[in-house]
Amino acid sequence: MEQVKLGNPAAVGLAGFAMTTFLLQCHNLGWIGVGPVLWLGLFYGGLAQFIAGFLEFKVGNNFGFSAFVSYGAFWMALALFLIFGTSPETVKAYPLLKLTTPEVAYFLLAWTIYTGIMFIGSMKVNGTLAFVFLTLFLGFLGLTIKDMTGNHLFGTLAAWDLMVCAAAAWYLMAHVIFEGVGIHLPVGKAWL
Repeated sequence: MEQVKLGNPAAVGLAGFAMTTFLLQCHNLGWIGVGPVLWLGLFYGGLAQFIAGFLEFKVGNNFGFSAFVSYGAFWMALALFLIFGTSPETVKAYPLLKLTTPEVAYFLLAWTIYTGIMFIGSMKVNGTLAFVFLTLFLGFLGLTIKDMTGNHLFGTLAAWDLMVCAAAAWYLMAHVIFEGVGIHLPVGKAWL
């Protein structure tokens, strides 16, 4: 019986992650409004990445399963936080949905911890994936410090760091896509 070759869900998962991360940093640096980030966060960074995670489960990749489902859920939660937690009309009608800076800081702290755990695992895969998770960890850490201290320099540094993270994720996405057509982009040896 011939085995059917499946596509690699990481191609979509990495693309959704990279593009949404890039647009959020464009917003954080003041270049664009929040609207494009919300729409992309709900559908491409959120839903598409979430689906890619469940497809990673189907092919037996626990790391990709955890990463894509979790960060897909992160993007959907962040978009809904911003839509419902900051709208004066919604907050007035449903005060429990109000989003404060300290609450965002703890939300980001939880994601910093998760990302630190994922960074350790990524170091066993390849150098590019480890670099993606290192820059993501540093970005979450910078944003957490910004919201906990009010020092916006950490937010600016985190935005630039996360731009690098998005570029590295796009590179890894290109590696996954190009492998299918016989082009090999180097990703580096595992760090551990």
